[in-house]
Amino acid sequence: MKTTATGLLVLVALVYVLAKYAQHAWGAGGWAGYVAAAAEAGMVGALADWFAVTALFRRPLGLPIPHTAIIPTKKDQLGISLGEFVGENFLSSDVVKARLHSLGIGGRLGAWLAEPAHADRVTAELATALRGALTVLRDADVQAVVGEAITRRAETAEIAPGIGKTLERVVADGGHHRAVDLVCAKAHDWLVTHGESVMDAVQGGAPGWTPRFVDRKVGDRVYKELLRFVTEMRDMPEHPARGAVDRFLTDFAAELQSDTETRARVERLKSELLARGEVQDVIASAWTAIRSMIISAAEDEQSELRLRVRASLMSLGARLATDGRLQDKVEGWIEGAVVYVVTNYRTEITSLITDTVAGWDAEHTSRKIEAHIGRDLQFIRINGTVVGALAGLVIYTVSRAFGA
Repeated sequence: MKTTATGLLVLVALVYVLAKYAQHAWGAGGWAGYVAAAAEAGMVGALADWFAVTALFRRPLGLPIPHTAIIPTKKDQLGISLGEFVGENFLSSDVVKARLHSLGIGGRLGAWLAEPAHADRVTAELATALRGALTVLRDADVQAVVGEAITRRAETAEIAPGIGKTLERVVADGGHHRAVDLVCAKAHDWLVTHGESVMDAVQGGAPGWTPRFVDRKVGDRVYKELLRFVTEMRDMPEHPARGAVDRFLTDFAAELQSDTETRARVERLKSELLARGEVQDVIASAWTAIRSMIISAAEDEQSELRLRVRASLMSLGARLATDGRLQDKVEGWIEGAVVYVVTNYRTEITSLITDTVAGWDAEHTSRKIEAHIGRDLQFIRINGTVVGALAGLVIYTVSRAFGA
C-alpha cells in the first residue's frame, strides 16, 4: 500500500511535468492548464497526507519537527489516557450495574444450571477444585489446627450440664431401656458361661475353717441367686432393680446440671482425657479420615456427595429460572460484588493497561501499530491525492470562470 500511494504521488508529479511541458513547449490549449492544476493540487494533498501519516510513527525525513513521532514519544501518555478512559467509561459503578442488570444473569444462570449436563459439569469442576485444595493442604498443618481447635473448644466449654440435660431427656423418654436390656442380657449370658468361675470366687473368699462342702454349697447358692436376679431383671420390665437404675440415672442427670462438685469432677475427668496422648492422636487423625472420605466421595461420580450436589444445583437452577424474587436477590449479590471490585480496585485494573503499555518498546510498538492499521493509513494518502486533485481542478475551474 505504501508503494501504491507513493506511486500515485509520482504519477501525478509526472502528469504535472508533462502538462506544463505541453503547455509551454507545444503550445497546448487550455486543457493542459486544467490538468496541471489538478496534478499540482494532487501532489500537495499527497505530500500533506504523507507527512501526517508518517508523523504518527516517526519523524518525517528524520527531521526534529515538533509534534511528530507521536506514538513513540507519547506512548506512556497514551497508555495512561487509555487506562483512564476505560476506568471512567467501562468500570464506573453505574455502567457496570446497568450492563449486569440488562443481562438478566439470574434467569440465565438458573436455566443453565437446570440442564443435567451443565449440573454435571459444575459438579465435576467443584470436585476437581475440592481435590486440588485438599491435595495442596499439608496434613501435618491441618492436623495441628484441627487438634488445637477441638482441644481448645472442649477445654473452654463445660460439658457436664449438656450431658446432664441429654441424659435427663433420654431417661424421660425411656431411651435408656434398650441399654439396660443389653447389659442384663450380656450379664445373663456371661453368668451362664462362667458359672464355675463365680462359684470358685465365692469359695475362695470363704474362711479357712469352714468345711469344703459348705463352701461349695454357699457358692452354688450365691451363683443361683445371682443368676435368678439377673434373669428376672432381664425378663421383667417392671423389676425393682430397673426402677432403681432409672432413679439413679435421673438423680445423676440432675447432679450433672446443678451439683458443683459433680460438675467439677466431670471437668477434671475431661481435662485428664484430653491430655492423654492417645486422645490427641485420635483427634489429630480425624483429619486424615475426613480427608480420605471427602477425596473418595469427590472422585466417585456415583457417590452420595456428588449426587446430592448435582441434585442441589439442578434444584437451585429450576428455582432460579422461575422465581423472580430469587433472581433479583442473586443479581443483587452479583452486582454488589462486581461494583465493589470495580470501585475499590479500579486503579489496579486500569494499571494493567498503563503498566503494559509503559513496558512496551517505543519503536517496536510504533511498528506493530503501523503494521495493523497501516493499510488504512495509506488509503488516506491515496484519498488525499485524489481529493487534492479534484479540489485543485475545481479551484482552477472557478478561477478561470471568473477570469482570474
